[in-house]
Amino acid sequence: MSNDRVWQEYGAISGPIVMLGFGSIGRGMLPLIERHFTYDHHRLTVIDPKDRYSTFLKQRGVRHIRQAIRPDNYREVLERLFPKGGGQGFLVNVSVDTDSLSLMRLCRELGVLYIDTVVEPWPGFYFNRDKPMAETTNYALRERVRAEKRANPGGTTAVSCCGANPGMVSWFVKEALLNLAGDLGYDNTLPTSREGWATLMQTVGVKGIHIAERDTQHSRDAKPIGTFVNTWSVDGFLAEGFQPAELGWGSHEKWFPEHGARHAEGCKAAIYLCDPGGLVRVHSWCPTPGPQYGFLITHNESISLADYFTVGAGAEPAYRPTCLYAYHPCDAAVLSLHETFGSGRMQTNFRLLDETAIVEGIDELGVLLFGHARNAYWYGSRLSFRETTELAPYQNATGLQVTSALLAGMVWALENPEAGIVETEEMDHVRCLQVQRQYLGPVEGHYTDWTPLSTRWSQFEEEIDDSDPWQFKNVIATSGGY
Repeated sequence: MSNDRVWQEYGAISGPIVMLGFGSIGRGMLPLIERHFTYDHHRLTVIDPKDRYSTFLKQRGVRHIRQAIRPDNYREVLERLFPKGGGQGFLVNVSVDTDSLSLMRLCRELGVLYIDTVVEPWPGFYFNRDKPMAETTNYALRERVRAEKRANPGGTTAVSCCGANPGMVSWFVKEALLNLAGDLGYDNTLPTSREGWATLMQTVGVKGIHIAERDTQHSRDAKPIGTFVNTWSVDGFLAEGFQPAELGWGSHEKWFPEHGARHAEGCKAAIYLCDPGGLVRVHSWCPTPGPQYGFLITHNESISLADYFTVGAGAEPAYRPTCLYAYHPCDAAVLSLHETFGSGRMQTNFRLLDETAIVEGIDELGVLLFGHARNAYWYGSRLSFRETTELAPYQNATGLQVTSALLAGMVWALENPEAGIVETEEMDHVRCLQVQRQYLGPVEGHYTDWTPLSTRWSQFEEEIDDSDPWQFKNVIATSGGY
């Protein structure tokens, strides 16, 4: 990694910094905090019950508390670390099995800035078969946070869901929409309100958005049988892979999936399928592979983007884009998912492809805006593993897309400390990308004439609707578990 580059400092954190969780994202986030902020190094603490990186933390002079955060101890632990009168601290939550809403509430009560990458519940949420399926969705998790925002507006900033996706991709959507509007001859003056953004998307004629990702990073070694291999948290991927598949449901849709269900309460911007996302495949497109299958993995941005860009309200608004995450993980993770669902049980061994294992590949993560006059437009990051190693230590391309979004979110929170609870759609995307872009490799836009029907395998008869190739009916695969 080059040592002669001068990195910009974005501000001072006057209080303690606590990083909750220290897996692949936490380890990659630490050098970015060290690089871009001024703070008292004696007041930086990592809380993680595992000792896998204890030596690493000790060598860097970081205090490590080996303790699991639970419903019965989170308040006591955090109140001790964020004493009154100790300056404005920052909680960076990159953990699993810790309830994001509980932590947000406490941080706002203490005047502590907060950021996370996902709305996370307490343990047992994802695999609780006694819960109605609707209550195990990301929609339900998000609605809890949105209800808290409505009940307690303003106050200390808590940034919800600010990783690569959810997070960065919402900033990409806004940038892509402005590019598309300009190319199509519309006024692409920066909107100043949610309603303005939604109206612009409606005017430009966007029917929907795919969060379209292809991860080609790989190691020299083949995936061992009985081991789940991934380029980021295996726990996190399994949790969302077993959740019901979810997507924002657009106003242009003329068909409703047989296994689909609507929500009775809330914004009603999304639906869910009565199938785990790890078993549902959809057709999508990325620049490098072109047409591809992705897994319909539930993510907060599928719901928040559909909600944010709605004109009107309720289940049948005047306009709403369909929005879904079409994820093709690294090849080893695809094999791991097949093994998991094929055997009917989770593997007992997990392996993370970190910077010591990967030999090459890229994580191509962007947004595909479709259905407009130029058919489809992909805009996103095409970050390679090799470039990642030159930009920042202790992470692969997937990790750097996440940690750099966390960095941007931290900068924005420091500059806007009384913004209340916010999602990334509600933040200044220009400022956030200004901070993050230095870590994203090539950020590019690509038009394509591909549609979900143009390369669909046509040997067998299907019931499709040629009048609109971008309906979800045509996007979803007809095999593979659905």
